[in-house]
Amino acid sequence: MKIAYVTTYNTFNSSAWTKHNIGNYSSSYYILKTLIDQEISIDTIGNLKKNYSWLTKGKWSFYKHCYHQDYYRWAEPKVCKNYALQINKHLSKLDVDIVLCTEGFAPIAYLKCQQPLVLWVDTVLAALINFYPYLSNLCHETKRNIYVIEKLALNKCNSVIFTSEWAAQKAIDIYNIDANKVKVIPRGSNLELQPERTVEDIKYLIDKRGKDIYKLIFIGIDWQRKGGDIAIEVTKELKRRGFNVELKIIGDLPTNNRDIPSFIKTIGYINKSIFEEKQHFYNLLADSHFLILPTKADVTPNVLIEANAFGVPSITTNVGGIPSIIKDDVNGKTFPLDANIKDYCNYIANYLNDYQKYETLALSSFNEYVNRLNWSIGGKTAKQLFFKLIQSR
Repeated sequence: MKIAYVTTYNTFNSSAWTKHNIGNYSSSYYILKTLIDQEISIDTIGNLKKNYSWLTKGKWSFYKHCYHQDYYRWAEPKVCKNYALQINKHLSKLDVDIVLCTEGFAPIAYLKCQQPLVLWVDTVLAALINFYPYLSNLCHETKRNIYVIEKLALNKCNSVIFTSEWAAQKAIDIYNIDANKVKVIPRGSNLELQPERTVEDIKYLIDKRGKDIYKLIFIGIDWQRKGGDIAIEVTKELKRRGFNVELKIIGDLPTNNRDIPSFIKTIGYINKSIFEEKQHFYNLLADSHFLILPTKADVTPNVLIEANAFGVPSITTNVGGIPSIIKDDVNGKTFPLDANIKDYCNYIANYLNDYQKYETLALSSFNEYVNRLNWSIGGKTAKQLFFKLIQSR
């Protein structure tokens, strides 16, 4: 089996992964890596040019200055049509069985190919309009363009893979697509653990965490959306209840650091493409009792899976596709958006007061990573799906 792997950028070029896009780009990289590990032959198609800059720059300036709204060039039909032309030019030189796109809808919306076409993404963008901040002030033209290119791409795909049941159902509800071609494959952790952790390794990490200081960790790029303020208030309340607790903050930091108490440590952004920083990130995560991510809008944040890979339960919210990752009292807990600080604290305190119970939850979190939330299982599932598509031609 040979696959044409389509992105607009170079999937192997980690220098292009900024802190704002690293989640999407690195997931595409790990999908590619796991398919190669499944002994699937891959031809990559990337480094596509975003043409028609004269048109898109003019529209961007018009909507920004006249209407104070956001216009996105990547959703412009002329740009998407040109992507399709570039991809077809590459495909004409390749002998492949399947065309797979993991970046989004724009590259394939106008693509015409003989091979089965597969899309593997977190969600449809239409589900995030007025849900994510960057999609909450769109001009009418960009909204229309998003619906058009997503509808076109979904209709021509032979199979569409989402990372959560929520995303799959959103696509079916919004675009009325055939549910039979919609599949759900959870992603794995975007970590490179050499060697992979064993149960004995995790037992050692859990024991090493100890009960002298209970450590929470918050990891997120968008402070407000990821609920950083809630993480701080939960930590303060646990401290008031007599727990010797600390919180480490990785990623975006609160704007006002003056009022932060000494038991809250601000670390900032860690660049995991640098070996020393990556190892520092691993050590911080492995030493934590709980990951706390009270996110207000999300799809399937990979950091929840990364925490489970170290036997760290995740405390988060019941939004988007998160319930497809975190199962209550199995590998953490999801709370409703209107949950109060005491709800979070009561749950955490229940486990800290019974450390044997906490150890069981931590081991169960690691088992979820081993048995369900890893790239190897996702790759095997995808490989079976691809074979079926080829055989049904």
